Amino acid sequence: MAALDLNSGATAAVSNEVDLADLPVTGTIPPDLNGVLIRNGPNPLRGHFNGNDVLDWWPEDAMLHSISLQGGRATSYRNRWVRTRRWAQVHDPDASSVRLDTNPNVNVLYHAGEILALAEGGAPLAITTELETLGPAHAHPGLANGMTAHPKVDPQTGELMSFRADWRKPYLCYAVTDAKGMPTVDLDVDMSSPSMMHDMAITATRSLFLDLNVGFDFSMLSRGYRMPLRWRDDHNAKVGIISRNGGEVRWFEIAPCFIQHVVNAYDADEATVVLDAVRYPRYFCVKEDGSTFEDPPLGFLWRYVIDLERGTVTEKQISDICIELPRINEQRTGRPYRFLYAVEQPTNTEIRGVVRYDLESGLVQRYRVPEGDQNSEPVFVPRPTSSVEDDGWLLVCVYRHATDTSDLVILDGQDIEAAPVATVRLPRRIPSGFHGTWLSKDR
Repeated sequence: MAALDLNSGATAAVSNEVDLADLPVTGTIPPDLNGVLIRNGPNPLRGHFNGNDVLDWWPEDAMLHSISLQGGRATSYRNRWVRTRRWAQVHDPDASSVRLDTNPNVNVLYHAGEILALAEGGAPLAITTELETLGPAHAHPGLANGMTAHPKVDPQTGELMSFRADWRKPYLCYAVTDAKGMPTVDLDVDMSSPSMMHDMAITATRSLFLDLNVGFDFSMLSRGYRMPLRWRDDHNAKVGIISRNGGEVRWFEIAPCFIQHVVNAYDADEATVVLDAVRYPRYFCVKEDGSTFEDPPLGFLWRYVIDLERGTVTEKQISDICIELPRINEQRTGRPYRFLYAVEQPTNTEIRGVVRYDLESGLVQRYRVPEGDQNSEPVFVPRPTSSVEDDGWLLVCVYRHATDTSDLVILDGQDIEAAPVATVRLPRRIPSGFHGTWLSKDR
């Protein structure tokens, strides 16, 4: 796998926690943009990554970053390590036994009045907008045994759909939590072997799982790999579909692939489900000598049309631009939609630029980021007074190589090729990470 040089540039860890106020702004922050952007990602407590590939980056300690916007001002920035057992073993050993043994370094979710930092399968931790760790999720008792970092919230019912994937039986569990945080569905899904499942999708009536070609090989641990994941040529890739409220899962075979992130899914009619995702033809392929991974390919926007009556799947590539970290207006989650945003990947070691797709017209817009700089995923914030799908802003953290600092760039969601609406300038960097969310002041 191509070296990422994790200890320099955009991915390099920061070594301390800070609080900054009244950040300088170029342009004008929209007066309707009042709230907090929270970013999540790995940042080793020791301040240094060991190794230089994705599997050395992914499992490191969780750090949150927040930028608060209010009344046209960027009022504050702060960062905090999440107070887990791993953190306590370094900073407060006497309290380590009472800290939760999880590493929520992937995502952030607001649901049922609770802000949750999410792990790759571990238990979520409740946090505040000031990034204080409150402890185990209080309002979500059904999620205490762990969950995906990519659950889906139905924007109309408020229900939260999630899963727990494990290398031990049961390999997959499906859960539904109501709008108040109470569990309504918790069932085991029959699978012949475990798969590396990172994301899922929902429609207005169904939930979708991805049983693909990356799975577990624990012999890799004895050969020095930090995570026992590898490509399986002999595995049949499948999409599983289950009724929202439970029942039997129907599995539909697709061409071999790996999908880290879905874009969206929806019911085209009673018998047809559409799933859009970022697809890789192969991933985590170990070289013949077993020493390391092959260089990974890049991902493309892909569409799966699933015919429930015929039991068939039609799949096709939608675009020839290499992308990752797709986001939409989440008011359209599980429903037909038109616009999506994603980061562009010029190479397999760069995340540089933002792409806007109009799936109806086929038009593509690009926000270009200079070579040497890198950017985070784009977080779409809808304009509070509008129901137009793309009427809002994109919030993008951009690392500036020349100054070793980061900017928060605010783009017009309808025209990302125009000059930024505003740019918030930080005197330090926000390291490259995974996912984030916007928490409106009026949530």
